[in-house]
Amino acid sequence: METPPRLYDVAQVRAIDRRAIAACGGDGAVLMRRAGAAALRRLRVRWPQAQRLLVACGRGNNGGDGWVVARLAREAGLAVEVVALPGAPNTAEARAMREAALAVGVTARDHGPGEPLRAVDVVVDGVLGIGLAQAPDGAAAALIEAIAAQHSPVVALDLPSGLDADSGRARGACVRAALTVTFIAAKRGLWTGDAPAHTGDVALETLDIDPALVAAETPAVRVWSREDLRRALPPRGPTLHKGEAGHVLVVGGDEGYGGAVRLAAEAAARTGAGLVSVATRTANVTPILAARPELMPRPVEDAQALAALAARADVVAIGSGLGQGDWGRRLLDAALALDKPCVVDADALNLLARDGGALPAGSVLTPHPGEAARLLGCDTATVHADRFAAAQAMARRFGAVALLKGAGTVIAAPDGALSLCPVAEPGMASGGMGDVLTGVIAALRAQGLDAWTAAGCGALAHARAASAAARRAGARGLLAGDVIDGLRRELNP
Repeated sequence: METPPRLYDVAQVRAIDRRAIAACGGDGAVLMRRAGAAALRRLRVRWPQAQRLLVACGRGNNGGDGWVVARLAREAGLAVEVVALPGAPNTAEARAMREAALAVGVTARDHGPGEPLRAVDVVVDGVLGIGLAQAPDGAAAALIEAIAAQHSPVVALDLPSGLDADSGRARGACVRAALTVTFIAAKRGLWTGDAPAHTGDVALETLDIDPALVAAETPAVRVWSREDLRRALPPRGPTLHKGEAGHVLVVGGDEGYGGAVRLAAEAAARTGAGLVSVATRTANVTPILAARPELMPRPVEDAQALAALAARADVVAIGSGLGQGDWGRRLLDAALALDKPCVVDADALNLLARDGGALPAGSVLTPHPGEAARLLGCDTATVHADRFAAAQAMARRFGAVALLKGAGTVIAAPDGALSLCPVAEPGMASGGMGDVLTGVIAALRAQGLDAWTAAGCGALAHARAASAAARRAGARGLLAGDVIDGLRRELNP
């Protein structure tokens, strides 16, 4: 998947499009012809043996792009059929593209409700574009469902029909593409939420517009990349010692949950923290030492003991296996009173949502959508409907960097800035993955990275390590410990 470093919202894309049309002398058909040509090129590279195409066209400019694909494919000698929404295209440019396609012999018919699509080599989706404001209904929903019911690979023009270009939410019926060819600028919704299940590979075609027309817009979302890891984590100097590599205190592991706190602590050590202490229940101390003697676990029952243990620490990671009982609440209150940056996860988030609390400066919240809903006082569906907005709301409310987990992890700063980890790895759907991420981010903070950079680089390194492990042995059965084993490769770029 080609992931551009800068993503834009729909309003920005529309502004860029207007400037690009103006630069073409006001003729929007120029860009439409370029879009169709670019999509067909991508299609033929991906499926060079394809001879039969079906192009599904809506009534807007997205359908106009589809009519261009149909005309050019017909002129190239391919067998092409257009299946269209009933009624004439609603823009002059799209009407002109339809007439040009019909003039070269493209066959076309309106799609009837419930009518299946014919078997072809590739289907081109040009039903709905970036203007989607609600779930598709009527004829549009029927055509999208017909595309979904057939078995040929699908190329989506600009974005899969039914997907919200701003949020990445599938509002209802939504095309599942093997390839999405997006035009002019990358839409932020293509890399988070439901999008990874619907876009397939994403390719950006800028349509030869002047890059300055895009640069006039400040990107809505930045994307974390391998180059960010290289910049943030240069090779270590020859005289570095453990006292200069940061000290992380991991707090958690109530009765029966010692595994979670060990995962977080071990991840912090593998991420390069010079020292890792663990504040936990007495029963966890011996098992942690036996499994990982490099860690320094101590039994802690109250605020005074935690304060003594935290005196030398640079960062506190709290929540892994913490529980929501009196012990967990006491330790969370004590940790927040230490005036040290915190990475707050799991039960610490649930306690924060239930009982409140102020976070020290430079802290990071790492909720999954359910935890985010509790922090915001809403339901998970509301969080999922706009992951960017949910992350921003948490960052503002708690004055901390908020990292919203999920496919296309979203990171928000208190000032509203947004970034995204573009990796979606289904193998991470297993227990303990969040504990590992907590330890990674805490260790990066302890090594001097600011909260924003530690969250972004930590999410990327964590996801890349998981994806590498999944490629080696498969996604099903991937464990959090497998990710820990791969961290060193990602964190020494």
